[in-house]
Amino acid sequence: MIAKNTICLWFDKDALAAATFYAATFPDSRVGKVSTAPGDFPGGKAGDVLVVEFTVCGIPCIGLNGGPVFRQTEAFSFQIATDTQEETDRYWNAIVGNGGQESDCGWCKDRWGLSWQITPRTLTEAMAAGGDEATRAFAAMMTMRKIDVAAIDAARRG
Repeated sequence: MIAKNTICLWFDKDALAAATFYAATFPDSRVGKVSTAPGDFPGGKAGDVLVVEFTVCGIPCIGLNGGPVFRQTEAFSFQIATDTQEETDRYWNAIVGNGGQESDCGWCKDRWGLSWQITPRTLTEAMAAGGDEATRAFAAMMTMRKIDVAAIDAARRG
């Protein structure tokens, strides 16, 4: 059964490959029902995978293979909270190392163009603390691609 509120992500034709990658990479993630198109459509033919139900870190999603009409944009991203540098590295390297690309301030894109924020909790906590601690952590983050936990912790301490 589809959840009351589900994120629908538009893919050209690789929703199943993306969902399978996410399920293998992130905890509390899985691939659910895969539905094929009952007839031809602008992005494919009858029998092609059309919709993939999947979960990413407990969030219900649907991947729609709608063809090349729409592309992913940074206006939507998954933010994954991490507790250690090892966890940050693992997710970052999985996304970037599987045909993705790095961006700034903890952002990266996967091979399908979907944006991810791999965000250590220490950075989120520093921003929530406000004041000088947030200012220092923010300035340190602005120089980074993948977030360096030790550098953020040092900035927090001043």
